[in-house]
Amino acid sequence: MRALYMLLLALCFLASQIAPGAGLVNLFRRYPEYDCAKKGGTCNFSPCPRFTKAEGSCYRGRARCCV
Repeated sequence: MRALYMLLLALCFLASQIAPGAGLVNLFRRYPEYDCAKKGGTCNFSPCPRFTKAEGSCYRGRARCCV
């Protein structure tokens, strides 16, 4: 029974292999909307409100991150 579990564990490890060179960077990629909110800003389709400045973009470049 123990050998069966070891074989199953080995099969799971083989099936979950990431392609060489892919790295872990793309697995945990954050969206620009998340980064904007983390900075305390908002994503606006219209110009930024007074006393804020545009720092980056959101929604594939259609909106601005206003901080």
